[in-house]
Amino acid sequence: MKKVALISLGCPKNLVDSENILGLLIRNHYQIVKNKDEADLIIINTCGFIESSKKESIDVILDNINKKQKVVVTGCLVNRYVEQLKEEIPEVDLWIPIRDYPRFATLLATVGEPVTNYEGLNDQLRLVSTGNYSAYLKIGEGCSNNCTYCAIPLIRGPYVSRSFESIIEEAKQLASKGYKELIVLEQDTTRYGWDLKPRKTIVDLIKELLKINGLEFIRLLYLYPDEISDELIDLMAKEQKLTPYFDIPIQHSEDNILKAMNRRGNKTLLTNLFKKIREKVPNAILRTTIMVGFPGETKKDFDNLMKFVEEIKFDHLGAFKFSREEGTPAYSFPHQVRPSTKQKRLDALMTLQQKISYTQNKKHLGETMKGLVIGKENGYYLLRSYFNAPDDIDGKIIFSSNKVLKEGEIVTVKITESYVYDIFGVMVDEA
Repeated sequence: MKKVALISLGCPKNLVDSENILGLLIRNHYQIVKNKDEADLIIINTCGFIESSKKESIDVILDNINKKQKVVVTGCLVNRYVEQLKEEIPEVDLWIPIRDYPRFATLLATVGEPVTNYEGLNDQLRLVSTGNYSAYLKIGEGCSNNCTYCAIPLIRGPYVSRSFESIIEEAKQLASKGYKELIVLEQDTTRYGWDLKPRKTIVDLIKELLKINGLEFIRLLYLYPDEISDELIDLMAKEQKLTPYFDIPIQHSEDNILKAMNRRGNKTLLTNLFKKIREKVPNAILRTTIMVGFPGETKKDFDNLMKFVEEIKFDHLGAFKFSREEGTPAYSFPHQVRPSTKQKRLDALMTLQQKISYTQNKKHLGETMKGLVIGKENGYYLLRSYFNAPDDIDGKIIFSSNKVLKEGEIVTVKITESYVYDIFGVMVDEA
């Protein structure tokens, strides 16, 4: 039996693709190993979103060639630059772009890999890699928002929803296997169902997921601001299993920058949206992503952005510098911002967010949180509740327990200490 190791880079959506690939390999009688030195075959699933992720992907590829193993490289970077990569890194045995995923097994066979099952990738037959209690649920592919800075539509194509029935069937299968948490995602989760006949909405999907026995937590990621309906907010306020966690990447606050980014909505819409969420869902967690240094961003634009962030007080905020991506309109926009200015603005924004995060975290002192035990670190347990998502962007919930706990157990923790990013607590029956 051949041994294979897979290295998955990039976002959770890419991880689901990696899990699909692992499922296909198992159906072809490969043994999955964690230690790549033990493997006969190494598969690298790359990211190609921005310059830093492309560099990371290239570095990982270079680190793994010229060894005894065959190397297969797939994913976003390959879909974007396959011909160039073939020329520059000929040592790679096989390149598989995303567009060739239906032929994944067939292409493996062309380099002498043993293949008996030539089916394509299948979400319902994937090997979940996020433990036996929590799983991602990918509900579509691609993006149709066409933000001027973003290469995702170039890489993944326009948005296409998965069929309603296949998602529900997969969710039922996961619940029957003991999975307690589903993290629903796509590049634009709130667009779900717009292209289906009959048309569906993300609310339709969530209502059906909530009916599934065994599921304790359902979380949504990647919500587009102007697609968040009152019905969705009301549902998140009402349903205990639906985590009151609003992951809403806004990218910027200023109307002129949002327009140049081809982002729908404006500052007024954003302000009213966050106000409405906090009024209707008092325990809501607000997370966002912001870009600094977009072409044409002036000092005034950035100062106003800082004021906006200070006013909204996001619980969690991630930020990154504008990256010029070939093939996107913003690549050739005038008034590109100097790298040093981008870095200064990024540093200033994150310094501000540290203060906000500390203030927001203090509000949780004395609160009890129900969630999943997700591991252990330095003698303490880690919890995931409505406070934090599973992608290591948010802070940690660290707690003590005299009982021996297992990953996936549902416990309640009382928060006793708060810091800039992390919060600490004890199990309530020990407080």
